[in-house]
Amino acid sequence: MRFNLPFLTNKPFDVVGMGLNSVDFLTVVPEFPSLNSKMKILRFSKQGGGQVATAMVALARWEIKTKYIGKVGGDELGQFSLNSIRQEGVGVSSVTMEPNAQNQFAIIIVDGVSGERTILWDRDERLMYREGELRKEEVCSGRLLHLDGHDLRATIQCAKWAKEEGIPIVLDIDKVEPLTSELMREIDFAITSSRFPTLFTGISDREKAFIEIQKQIPGFLCATLGPEGAMALVDGEILYVKGFPIHVVDTTGAGDVFHAGFVYGLLQNWEVVETLRFANAVAALKCRDLGGRKGIPSLEEVQKLLHG
Repeated sequence: MRFNLPFLTNKPFDVVGMGLNSVDFLTVVPEFPSLNSKMKILRFSKQGGGQVATAMVALARWEIKTKYIGKVGGDELGQFSLNSIRQEGVGVSSVTMEPNAQNQFAIIIVDGVSGERTILWDRDERLMYREGELRKEEVCSGRLLHLDGHDLRATIQCAKWAKEEGIPIVLDIDKVEPLTSELMREIDFAITSSRFPTLFTGISDREKAFIEIQKQIPGFLCATLGPEGAMALVDGEILYVKGFPIHVVDTTGAGDVFHAGFVYGLLQNWEVVETLRFANAVAALKCRDLGGRKGIPSLEEVQKLLHG
């Protein structure tokens, strides 16, 4: 099955992403620290992060013309985050700076044995978009729109604009808020975290939860499953596409890069299984290194994993 999306040809960008950016302080530790303890860290890195920003960076590295829309703080962290996106060749002309706000940041504790991470984050409320700050012509300047579900009112507005223009919408969603159902109804491709189906429906069985979500939304539905790969609903049947075994250094950003891989497959008009295998491969390879962006693989590395 292919989606055969009718991409508009009169757009300056292939993909526009509106959503989070962050500065990540990544700390690898021998084991998760206990209360009232001290521990020598194994490794430290400061990197740009954020779901949509990282996805745009990955796509830019794969020679897709991308634009990022979001807010940065007027502090040193905001400058760092913006520069980390700009230097990758992602368009940033629609980024808004909030002079008195601190940029979003995260302290990420990475277990040195498993590579699993714990994220401690903070986001200034002034980084939320206010009425009238977003511009339709900027949001709709790509052939495809990629969103996350954090600034919900702004995200819903972007989705409605894209829908009016006939622009396909991909959503990276991992939490449930009062407006989440409204957002989901506007989306063509919803790619959720493994926990989202249960959070959204209250049904513990993920397959039953998945089917229940599909009753409520019109778009394609997929969930990332970590090392297990991904699951999707295709023609009413649940499809599992296996992940790739790899030595895991850090899982931070694997989901962000998976979404980039899925978007890349849509742009190539690959079959569903081929798209999900590619997304699984890029997410797995990202886990070889610390942080959401440092381990983003080249297309050559992905092809080697897929066909090696």
